[in-house]
Amino acid sequence: MTFKRDFSRFKTFSLLLLALLLYNCGGQKKPVTTTKPTTTKPTTPKPPTPPKSDDYKVELPKLNREFRGAWIASVANINWPSKNNLSTDQQKTDAIALLDMLKTNNFNAVILQVRPSGDALYESPHEPWSYFLTGETGKKPFPYYDPLEFWIEEAHKRGMELHVWLNPYRAHHSNGGKVSSASLVNKYSEYTYRLKNGMYWFDPAAKIIQDHASTVVKDLVKRYNLDGVHFDDYFYPYATYNGGADFPDSKTWNQYKNAGGQLSRSDWRRDNVNKFVERIYKEIKTEKNYVKFGISPFGIWKPGYPQGIKGSSQYDELYADAKLWLNKGWIDYFAPQLYWPINSTGQSFPKLLEWWESENTMKRHLWPGLNTVEVKASDRPTEIVSQVQISREILKDKAGEIHWSIAGLTKSYTMQNALKTQVYQEKALIPTSPWLKITPLKKPTLGYKKDNGNTTAFWSTEDNTNVFQWVLYTKYANTWKTEILTSDITSLIIPSSRDGKSLNTIAIQAIDKLSNESEYKALKIN
Repeated sequence: MTFKRDFSRFKTFSLLLLALLLYNCGGQKKPVTTTKPTTTKPTTPKPPTPPKSDDYKVELPKLNREFRGAWIASVANINWPSKNNLSTDQQKTDAIALLDMLKTNNFNAVILQVRPSGDALYESPHEPWSYFLTGETGKKPFPYYDPLEFWIEEAHKRGMELHVWLNPYRAHHSNGGKVSSASLVNKYSEYTYRLKNGMYWFDPAAKIIQDHASTVVKDLVKRYNLDGVHFDDYFYPYATYNGGADFPDSKTWNQYKNAGGQLSRSDWRRDNVNKFVERIYKEIKTEKNYVKFGISPFGIWKPGYPQGIKGSSQYDELYADAKLWLNKGWIDYFAPQLYWPINSTGQSFPKLLEWWESENTMKRHLWPGLNTVEVKASDRPTEIVSQVQISREILKDKAGEIHWSIAGLTKSYTMQNALKTQVYQEKALIPTSPWLKITPLKKPTLGYKKDNGNTTAFWSTEDNTNVFQWVLYTKYANTWKTEILTSDITSLIIPSSRDGKSLNTIAIQAIDKLSNESEYKALKIN
């Protein structure tokens, strides 16, 4: 019995050992290893990872874009301040009223005159306080404040750009009181000339004048959080300012000729202005690339351009070759003063705009100036609305216009209503400037919570300080709604239903100083 039991155990052990060997050898002998290379079978690529809820993709509606600006003139107290003896509080109250009116009517830019005639409506280390601000050249406001800082802050609070408007060559206006000891007329008397209409004009050919104006612009761009620098149509003065007599620049003309200059006097004058415009553009970009430079020249380059156009020639009278500046791209936006009605035979608004657009070879912004305050038309609001519509047809997605002046709005509720109800019904972002570069904004974060039938959305981004605006998108069923919000708004209560349709999607984009939008962040609402 013992032998059988031991033999049975041995047999069982042997069978288990054999099974284990066969299992390790794959049930067969191991193949002989050779030096022949083996071929790796191609692997099937892994399927793409499905998008996370964080990367919810949607097709956002197209953003509404148009530059909608208004000139605010300080010279002769045309617009603001309305008088030169207002208190600081009254100046601020009036400024806020103007900005609120523009915001209500869906404007998005202000062109504020801060250097009307060799002076300043801001704290300047280079020029005296303006007579038009305090009634005395060189006298600061009391109680003290910096009007430009105030305007910039208040404009930005309302989602509007603030462009500073300067007159580079006018030294003293005939409505600016007596020429005092603080005036630059005395500091640069060698190159400042009194014209027959009582104004004083700097000599555009004098290097010291060019350098001073350059210093003023660079100082403004460096110290203030402004969005643009703006020159108007005044270069060499209109002939009527000097009673039809030639501009009295014999001193600098003779200096040029004695140094071997070969240009004619007219070409030399134009060359002085051309070099100055190019210089200013480049200096602005060196200091802050995102600050735009714009010029609003007289609307006609030369009579006959285009065919049938009649009137004054800025090329020959003001020595302003504005077509060259546009052709060369020495500006970021160009606002020719097209102050005539659509049906004017000698100064047709659409023909002139089409001609300037044909000269826009560098594809800069072309935003015509409209004579909102006194265009010669029996129904002025209808005329201005029609000019906006024509501008859109000609300029397409880069449309825009600047209204001369804000008085055309403040003095006419009918004008405000016509614009608001017929062409400016919705807010608009300013068109982008793709030739200007700026560090892109980071993709925002977005969240939401539901409470009492509403949805509260909240958002942010890593670089909030560089955000100029936000665009919030909400979707009800298949219908999108877009809201342009100021930079300080980072949360909003949103109705969970609208017109019987439930909110199903929200999205947010950050907008930078050049109106570029960031990547969007979207969430599905459950």
